[in-house]
Parts: sequence; C-alpha cells; structure tokens
Amino acid sequence: MTLDEFNLAPPETAAAMLLACAAIPEWSWDIIAARPFASADSLIEYAGALALRWRAKQVSNALARHPRIGERPVGHGADAGHSRREQSAVDPADARLAADLLEGNRRYEQRFGQVFLIHAAGRGGHDILARLRQRLEHSPEQEQRETALQLRKIALSRLQQELAPC
Repeated sequence: MTLDEFNLAPPETAAAMLLACAAIPEWSWDIIAARPFASADSLIEYAGALALRWRAKQVSNALARHPRIGERPVGHGADAGHSRREQSAVDPADARLAADLLEGNRRYEQRFGQVFLIHAAGRGGHDILARLRQRLEHSPEQEQRETALQLRKIALSRLQQELAPC
C-alpha cells in the first residue's frame, strides 16, 4: 500500500493493515485519526511515538498474534506473512537448533508466562537462540520492557514494509 492509498483508505482497511503490524487497536485507531500524513517517514515517526505509550496489557494481548520462534506461522493473513519473512533465517532443517529453540521457548514461557518475542528480521537462528538465553536472565520487569521494545521494532519494520512502493 502506498502512503496515498493509506491516507485515503477506509478506516477498516487502514486498521487491518496496522493491526497486522501490531495487534493493538488503540494504536491503529490513533494513527488513522491523525491522517493524512505528508510522508512515510512522518507516519513511521508518529507510529513510533505512539508505540512508546503502549501499556503492558496491550503488549501482552498483541503477543497472541505472534508464533513461537522456530514454529512456522499458520494462516494466510498479512501478520502470518510478516512472521514467515521475519523468521526465514531460522533453518527448519537444523534439528539441533529447532530442539534448542523449542526448549528455550518452553523455559521462557514457564519463567515469564508469555511467548518469547524478538525482532527476528535479519537474525539467524543461532543469534536468536543466544538472545533468548540472555533474556532468560532478565527480571520480569526488564523482560516486560524488552518485549515492548521488540514489539515496537517489529511493528515499525512491518509498517515500513507495508508502505514500500509497489
């Protein structure tokens, strides 16, 4: 979708695109209410500023749309497509890595009660695993902040991709 298309899109269409970036309805509607944007950069900047205000419950709810690292996303929606591209560097044929990610995810979910979230685009599977292991050492408060940061990175990266010229 181009910036002009986004600016002119019906609210429901724009919301669907934004919710595929981050499943936080309030964020989506606040962005939609601020249209039109003069440039893609101004939209990204505004979206990023709003994302700094996300509350823990909003982040927690948004995590439900994210698959575990190492699991292949199911479905054909925009968010599943984003996840497939973001996790493409995690080699499903590497059985040892897959087992380590599965175990790391299990330990992470047991410790923090949520799915492990990382901005995976451009990261290899072993790098992701190393970050997962490091983050297992975080306090719950540190991890809550880190998860929100990772979700913001994912959301803004996806938004940039959505606005890329066709």
